[in-house]
Amino acid sequence: MERIKIALTKGRTEDQVVPLLEAAGINCDGIRNKQRRLIFDEDPRYEIILVKGPDVLTYLNNGSVQIGIVGSDILTEQENFQYAMLDLDVGKCRFVLASTKNFNPQAHRRKIIATKYPNITKRYFQGIGEDVEIIKIEGSVELAPLIGLADAIVDIVETGNTLRENNLQIYAKLQPVNTKVVVNRLALRQYQPQIKELIANLENANQQMVQSKLIKE
Repeated sequence: MERIKIALTKGRTEDQVVPLLEAAGINCDGIRNKQRRLIFDEDPRYEIILVKGPDVLTYLNNGSVQIGIVGSDILTEQENFQYAMLDLDVGKCRFVLASTKNFNPQAHRRKIIATKYPNITKRYFQGIGEDVEIIKIEGSVELAPLIGLADAIVDIVETGNTLRENNLQIYAKLQPVNTKVVVNRLALRQYQPQIKELIANLENANQQMVQSKLIKE
């Protein structure tokens, strides 16, 4: 039987999702001891590929993998048209508008907003009827208002510690972000039994982890 290929966002998402994959019965020993490896086939049913978040959809849309595990921020920013099968109870955070304490969000002038997510930022400000100039930044977006490059930023926060450490504060909360399992539409038809079995196992594992957290709390 041909392996199902899964593109998994490496880094924080990888760290949070691997225990869930293991709870769903998938062998992740290789990932646990990956060193410089990026492809893992220890489980005879699945081949897991570690890639950067934005590249998950590139592999998925081109049919190189059947399943992607990626943050909803990437899906929304890239306006992904693949099929979202499952929300995972990991990687929860939120988009926020943040700046220095001197920022006035009600100021009647065209503001400059720095962000890694120009499409999400554009839709947010269009939604509140405000025209802004958007500057895309790939690195530490928190720097932009501190050095005068932008009036404010739109970024993802989980705990808010990074903002506080840089003397920035939140002025508006935008949409939430979580981790999703998405499937190539063609692959869903070609590998429907295998994919549905995997989704069911992940859903059960996800529910068990949620219940375990509630008990501990």
